[in-house]
Amino acid sequence: MSQSAQSTPPDLEAPLRKIQEVAAELGLTARAIRYYEEVGLLAPAARSGGAYRLYDPDDVERLRFIKGLRDDAGFSLTEIGQLLEDEAMRARNRDRFRTTDDATERRAIIDDTLVRVERQIDTLRDKMTRLAGMIEEAEGRRDHLRVHLAELDAGREPEPHVHTRSGSRPLAGSSGRTAP
Repeated sequence: MSQSAQSTPPDLEAPLRKIQEVAAELGLTARAIRYYEEVGLLAPAARSGGAYRLYDPDDVERLRFIKGLRDDAGFSLTEIGQLLEDEAMRARNRDRFRTTDDATERRAIIDDTLVRVERQIDTLRDKMTRLAGMIEEAEGRRDHLRVHLAELDAGREPEPHVHTRSGSRPLAGSSGRTAP
């Protein structure tokens, strides 16, 4: 990733950290970090003399971002990889754009960047759609339980019915008996 030793004097350089230290700080396993390297989501900043992976603050921040997308937002590693790749290419395109005055090349750079940003938007919207569907299903379950409560409060036995998931066949083991 970053090679801060090339541009920063050694006494001002941020310390490189071993995989176990980074894993402990982020709540990841060393195995997960190595796997992220294998699938191309991360490359360690350096290797120690003993071939230990060493990570700089940019690497740690990238891992924090990956973990957030995976754990908090529920993205797959494939989706995360595409988002990271598009973001990296967007940064490279920005640099390319700044170094050329050729209008045709600038247009091509912008067109490429637009495709990447549109893909990011599509990925995020797809996630929102899936989450909205999950929320709708949970709201349906909540409403179903409220009906049972109202029936019980009215002194009635809840009406028998078959439990289904939104638009699907009855759940396995459903007998038509009433159950929350």
